[in-house]
Amino acid sequence: MTFDPETATFLIAGPVRIHPRVLRAMSLSSVNHRGDFFHGVVAEIRELLPLLFGARGHQVILTGSGSAGLEAMYSSLVPRDGRTLVLANGNFGERTDQIVRRYSTAVTTLSAPWGQHIPIDAARAELDKGDVRAVCVVHNETSVGLQNDLARLAPHVRRSGALFLVDGISAVAGIPIEIDAWGIDAVVAGSQKGLAAPAGLALVHLSDRARAALHGGTFYLDLAEHLKAIEKNDTPWTPAVPLFLALREALLLLKEETLAGRLARTHTLAEATRAAAAAIGLELFPDPRHASDTVTAIRNPAGLEDAQVRKALQETFNVAVQGGQGALKGKIFRIGHMGIADWPDLLVAFAALERILERAGRLPARGAALAAIAERMPLPP
Repeated sequence: MTFDPETATFLIAGPVRIHPRVLRAMSLSSVNHRGDFFHGVVAEIRELLPLLFGARGHQVILTGSGSAGLEAMYSSLVPRDGRTLVLANGNFGERTDQIVRRYSTAVTTLSAPWGQHIPIDAARAELDKGDVRAVCVVHNETSVGLQNDLARLAPHVRRSGALFLVDGISAVAGIPIEIDAWGIDAVVAGSQKGLAAPAGLALVHLSDRARAALHGGTFYLDLAEHLKAIEKNDTPWTPAVPLFLALREALLLLKEETLAGRLARTHTLAEATRAAAAAIGLELFPDPRHASDTVTAIRNPAGLEDAQVRKALQETFNVAVQGGQGALKGKIFRIGHMGIADWPDLLVAFAALERILERAGRLPARGAALAAIAERMPLPP
């Protein structure tokens, strides 16, 4: 079977499947991005963004990928004096380290092995030294399917007085993130993850404290300039207008489902994915205590290569999942279950996985994964 992106069961770790309403929103004829119509679109997005973040504050929309949002946050907020503490335990934590080091020469990086939780005790010891001015961390490490416990880290950051800067790209609208309760000063979301909008926009939430701490960074991604513009329902530079239209529709869909509803559905899908994997003898890559609710990372079965699992899913069954990154390439595959992913997606994907394992003589019990998913599906009213 030839892979067909229009009909595939699409379960990569982002971008995610997009609702037809969101796709249609992008088909509007060109509009003047300095005119009243577009200003009205921005005004509506501004009203909806607090629903996405679960908090009010100051929010901006950047034309650019999630990495552009990270660059904007770090270039505008990493302090020019004092230390910055970076916590890393995967590919995106290491990317944070790379970005931050472009804007500060006083960086301490604490790393954990990929798939293990960030070193909170070591972070507390660094914070207790009293000279850390910012803490940078990834909430959900997509590369290894692990969510870091920011609720445990937050009191130590708050006590230190450091700015709390969070990569929430694959967490926002997929994993609970208590921005106000945890004292998060800035968090970046990506349009293409839990929100299920097209890739190409980064959304940044800032606390009052973060806004006051902004300083000049890059020209295009200067958050202070974006804040000044969005308060007039405008953008400082030419925006990706079709993506803004899609963003508005995706936010309206989230409003209809409610953030609580989407978080609950995503969590239940994650539990079903983990249970289905276990039922057919597949092993999670990360510490199961910290397994992500938006993406599940699974070790390739012993003796089976990537081509016999992930590529077979795509080429034989028209199911798209994602491979590993960096040192994990060819060793794991990742199933995304965020955004508008739903039960039929999981059933198709695991039915295909069962067939692959059965052909290889590695299936413990036919139908076990599907039964594990079905047991967690909601009952009809």
